[in-house]
Amino acid sequence: MRHKLSINTIILLTVPPLLWAANAIIGRAIYHDIPPVTLNFLRWLCAFFILLPFAYPIFKRDSSLWRDAKQYALLGLLGIGVYNALQYAALQSSGPINVTLVASGMPVWMMLVGWLFFGAKIRMPQIAGAVLSIVGVLFVLSRGKLEHLLALHLVAGDLLMIAATIAWSFYSWLLTDQNKYQELRPRWTFFLLAQISFGVIWSGLFAAGEWALIDYHIQWSWQLLAAIIFVAIGPALIAFRCWGAGIQKAGPNVAGFFVNLTPLFTTILSAAILGELPDWYHGVAFLLIIAGIVISSKQKV
Repeated sequence: MRHKLSINTIILLTVPPLLWAANAIIGRAIYHDIPPVTLNFLRWLCAFFILLPFAYPIFKRDSSLWRDAKQYALLGLLGIGVYNALQYAALQSSGPINVTLVASGMPVWMMLVGWLFFGAKIRMPQIAGAVLSIVGVLFVLSRGKLEHLLALHLVAGDLLMIAATIAWSFYSWLLTDQNKYQELRPRWTFFLLAQISFGVIWSGLFAAGEWALIDYHIQWSWQLLAAIIFVAIGPALIAFRCWGAGIQKAGPNVAGFFVNLTPLFTTILSAAILGELPDWYHGVAFLLIIAGIVISSKQKV
């Protein structure tokens, strides 16, 4: 069969990169005010209580949440505990554009993880799509000039983001297993809260370790509170809902290419905050990334 990209699927897979771009900018803006792993914990704790009134039946004694606890614990660890904590930690030493650039390797990691651990085949349309998509990302970062590209360099935060991207690849592939999560998956609030419930536990443990090892202080303000609420609702609940639904329709290999829209959105949002308009190279990059998505979606699976 072939994965077909309908308008609905395209929207589902475009919303998360846009929200994740905003997440990266906000995470960088408040990194002096709150430790990164603690931010991740508070973000998902907030998301937990927002979703709880809509999905509390999952905690009943006969719920499959308890029977499939190991599976949901793994999803919560990879998608909520590890990925997000590493991303916020990466933003301590790396800027949002650099972090989203590193994440643009997602199509490659999706292909490798799928091939090595989930029996997926790597085909030429995927490789060609990955090349086009990454070239588009590099075009944004170079602003159309080679000397700007050569001036880029990796820091410790970028290595953390590589680890985060690998964790997200495993998480995305696990979501596609049609033999699991059958009872809760049909209701997205139930399915997401099941993941968040374990994710909050993991992120809480990581946050406790952060406070035990490092002398941090939270600089509370209305701006910080607003930022936590936003990243809990937008990049967490809405983005995870859209990503989960989109990946079911398109598959991880195709969905992974949409992540490459994140650096483009990050650059545009950063420019918008500074009052600057997008330049010509943004348009070229967008066309290259879209071309990569279109070519990869024609793969046979």
